[in-house]
Parts: sequence; structure tokens; C-alpha cells
Amino acid sequence: MLRQRVAALVAEASDGRLTPEEVLAADCSLTALGLTSLGYIRLIDAIEGTFGFDIELDGNLDTLDGLVEHLSRLAGRPS
Repeated sequence: MLRQRVAALVAEASDGRLTPEEVLAADCSLTALGLTSLGYIRLIDAIEGTFGFDIELDGNLDTLDGLVEHLSRLAGRPS
């Protein structure tokens, strides 16, 4: 469920360049998928607003799985 929700946020941040399905199926970085630096900032803002966590821009946050793992750690639950 968390993975699907984050994929939807990535798609929204991409200004229609990506669909949630494309994000879920991809095995590469969000940058390689075409998420721009502005899109990445929008994504972090959306994640913070949706989940209520402050996201530090360090670590493996340029992949869907990296984001989901990071959010799971912040929430104290397994990914």
C-alpha cells in the first residue's frame, strides 16, 4: 500500500510524464525515469505533507524502493 501511494506521488510530481504504473514497474532511479529536480522537490514536499515526516535529502532517496524504505523506517514499520 505504501509503495503504491508513493508511486502515485511520484507520478503527480512528474507533471504527467509518468504514471504510477510506470513508476512501480521501473527498475531505475527516478531521475532516469525523467523526474526533474523541480519534480523531485515537489515530490519531497508532497511526501512531507502526506505523511507528516520531514525528509532529509541524504541517503538512497532517488528510487521508489529507497523512498519507501526510508518512510517505513521513519514510521517504525517494515517496508
